[in-house]
Amino acid sequence: MPKVLFLTTSHSYNDDRIFYHQAKALRDNGYEVKICSLYAEYKGVIDGIEIESYAVLEESIEKKMETFRKVCDNFQPQTIICSEPLAVVASKKFVKEHNASCIYDVTEWYPSMSMLEGYGFLAAIFQAVKFSLIQWYAGFLSTHFIFGETTKKFPLAYFFGFKKQMILPYYPDSVYINKSIKKLNSDTITLCYTGQISKDKGIDNFFKAVDLLRQKVPAIHIKILIIGSTVQESDDLYFSALLKKYSFDDIEIRKPTAFERFTEALADADICFDLREINFENNHSLPIKLFYFMGVGKPVIYSNLKGIRKHMGTLSFGSLVDPQNAESISELILNYRRNPELYQLHALNARKEFEEKYNWGTIKNSFVDFVKRSIDK
Repeated sequence: MPKVLFLTTSHSYNDDRIFYHQAKALRDNGYEVKICSLYAEYKGVIDGIEIESYAVLEESIEKKMETFRKVCDNFQPQTIICSEPLAVVASKKFVKEHNASCIYDVTEWYPSMSMLEGYGFLAAIFQAVKFSLIQWYAGFLSTHFIFGETTKKFPLAYFFGFKKQMILPYYPDSVYINKSIKKLNSDTITLCYTGQISKDKGIDNFFKAVDLLRQKVPAIHIKILIIGSTVQESDDLYFSALLKKYSFDDIEIRKPTAFERFTEALADADICFDLREINFENNHSLPIKLFYFMGVGKPVIYSNLKGIRKHMGTLSFGSLVDPQNAESISELILNYRRNPELYQLHALNARKEFEEKYNWGTIKNSFVDFVKRSIDK
C-alpha cells in the first residue's frame, strides 16, 4: 500500500483542502495517508487517516524542521505533499535518500502581505527578497508542483517549467454542500458576509453598500448575517468602531462554524458578498468561498478580481464589482428585488455550474492520478 504524507506548518490537520478533499481521496483509492501539522496538538486516526500534529508553530525553525524530519523517518512515505516552503526544505534529506517524490502544493502567496506587515519600507523589501529566495529554493527542491489556481503559478512554474505540475482548484465535494435555493421575500432581504472580518477583506465596503441600500429603500427590512471573526486585535477594534458607526437594526454575528456545517449556516442568506480590497495579492486570488456559495445556490456580489475572471470569465450567477462603489453595489441588490426572476435565474445558475463544472468530483481523479504518477516516476 503506497504511503502519502502531508506536511503543513500553518494549516490545521483538518484543513478542508488537505484533510477533507485530498487525503480522503487518496484514502479511498487505497493509499495509506498521514497528516502532520505544526498548528495544533493532536495524535490519532480520523476517518482512516492518521494524524500526528504538534503545537509548535511558535517554536524555532530548527524545531519545526526536526519535527517534520522525525515524522518522515518514522512513516517512510513514497510521496510527501508540502503546503509551505519550510516543509519542503525539512523533507529534503529524506526525499534524496529514499528517492521519494516531493509535491509542493502552492495555495498561498509567498511571501504574503501579512508576512511583511510591521516592517519599515526598506526592511520590508529585504524581507520580501529573503522570503522569495526561500520560495525559489523550495521550488528547486520539489519534484512536482500543484497550484491551487493559475494566477499562483508565478514564479515557480516559469523557473521550473520542466517539472511535472497540475492546477487543482478549491472545488468542494458535494457531500459537504447543503443546497438551499431561496425565493426573495418582497419585504425582507438577508445579506451575508463570511470569513475573516477585516478592512482588507472588505467589511467596511460591505457595510457602506448596505447602509446606502437602507437609505434608498427604508421600507425594506434588511437582515445582515456575518459568519466569521476577527484575527488581530486591530481588526477587532476596527470592527467594533464600524458597528457603532452604522448601528444596523438587524445584524447577527456568528462565530465560524465547523467545516461540515459551513453551508448549513448559509441557508438563511439571500445574497453572499465578498468585497475585499483589490490589491495585488487579492486580485490574483481565487476565493475558495465562491464555490461553496455556488453549491448552496446563492447569487453573489464579488470584488472584480483577476483570479476569478481568468478562471471563470463572466459570472452567470452574480456580479463582479468595484468593491468601493457602494452606489453600484446597492443598485445590484435593488435590481434583484425589482426582478425576482433574475434572482431565481442566478440562484439556479449557481447550483447548475457547481454541479457541472466546479465540484471536487470533476477533478478528484486527476489529483489521485497525479500523485500515483509521482510515485511511479
